[in-house]
Amino acid sequence: MNIYPVPPQKKLRLVIHGCVQGVCFRDSMYREAQKLGIGGWVRNRSDGSVEAAVHGKPAAVDALVCWAQRGPELAHVERVEIELDEGSYNCFEIIG
Repeated sequence: MNIYPVPPQKKLRLVIHGCVQGVCFRDSMYREAQKLGIGGWVRNRSDGSVEAAVHGKPAAVDALVCWAQRGPELAHVERVEIELDEGSYNCFEIIG
């Protein structure tokens, strides 16, 4: 029996638009998520955007969302769509 309360988790789905493919966005997001202890995944979409599901402590998820709004050095993020997500992830991975 766990006597400690489970910390709340924040679960979001992000779609990042702009010049975000071919600029190491997925790999950079993977490394950032690893540093922050976030679970989920990231992938390229056929429309040129990048999609990610992120799951973790609220402050860590907020930090990753802030990072996604600017991305890696060569990216040019125009906008980030944010929705709630229902997934549950133990690690972060690049899925496509």
